[in-house]
Amino acid sequence: MYSFQPSEEQQMLVDAIKRYAVDDLRAAARDADEEGQLPPELIEKGWELGYLQASIPEDYTGFGERSAVTGVLAAEEMAYGDLSGALAVMTPGLFTTPILLAGTEEQKAEFIPPVIEMEWKPFTAALMEHRLDFDPNDLETVAEGDGDVYVLTGEKTYVPYADAAETFLVYAALDGATQGFIVPGDAEGLEVGERQKLLGLNALPLYPLKLESVRVPKANRLGGDAGHDMAPIMAASNVALAAMAIGVSQAALDYSIEYAKDREVFGVKVAQKQAIAFLIAEMGTTIEAIRLLVWEAAWMIDQGMEEAFKRAYLALSGAIDTAMMVTDRAVQILGGHGYIREHPVEMWMRNGRGFATFSGLAMV
Repeated sequence: MYSFQPSEEQQMLVDAIKRYAVDDLRAAARDADEEGQLPPELIEKGWELGYLQASIPEDYTGFGERSAVTGVLAAEEMAYGDLSGALAVMTPGLFTTPILLAGTEEQKAEFIPPVIEMEWKPFTAALMEHRLDFDPNDLETVAEGDGDVYVLTGEKTYVPYADAAETFLVYAALDGATQGFIVPGDAEGLEVGERQKLLGLNALPLYPLKLESVRVPKANRLGGDAGHDMAPIMAASNVALAAMAIGVSQAALDYSIEYAKDREVFGVKVAQKQAIAFLIAEMGTTIEAIRLLVWEAAWMIDQGMEEAFKRAYLALSGAIDTAMMVTDRAVQILGGHGYIREHPVEMWMRNGRGFATFSGLAMV
């Protein structure tokens, strides 16, 4: 039976991230959303907390071991402050985590240390494609062998920091199976499009990526000649996104409760209205239930259980619905104030709406 009590080290990390999330990310979130960018020093401060570094073994210049449970605890607290900021700070993990999970020893030794040893750098990954029926296990971007190289052709979307990325981890279909390929940012045939304008995540720069016969050495195939299984990588993404959805939901719930307790309508506190109380109770109950499912999925990943992949998918499915329900109700509880930008709930609702389309945008 697993424990519901974080270890002392986990609690110290969570507390540090919570302070950063509330004091720094939350404080800067509205301006960043309006201006369309996060201050570099804000991202660097989050990077220096060392969550990713603590999940990398010492052999690859980190100072810990990968733990999905620790990862979801950290991701939830980070997203509690601001989702765009959380995804920005964690972007290098899109590159290093799959290499740690599925790379060869040579790939781990070559590609992980440059990310971990220095300040935050835009190492990133390209998984999603602009399709209504997008499926990470059925990609239209393809890789074909040609002598000692692979040739990649296709288009990607929602690639964070693609305009400045030093190296990409690009996913493509090779003989019908999704495989990752490490692609230099200056590779010939790699074209970054104009920044995408979305309903939410306005502070996070996302770009489309076009690959026209991009040639990469066969040694850059994730896992080497043997390749890799995509399931552990998707599970790492699913639990991360699920935890972040819970973080956004918890932020919306907490804000709603404080507003309802403070706001008076016709001489009565909003929180004393039975209809509002019922809404808040259901929001809280749902968050707690899905949070436990996320923790269980992360624990199963750490235990190496095959059922973990299914549980991670279920956790994300539940968290997606929770984020939409809770953030929408937060706007309702604030009434007319919920629709104006003086309050953050409208931003959380816009951000929360996108979780169903964020495949591969976070990993733990």
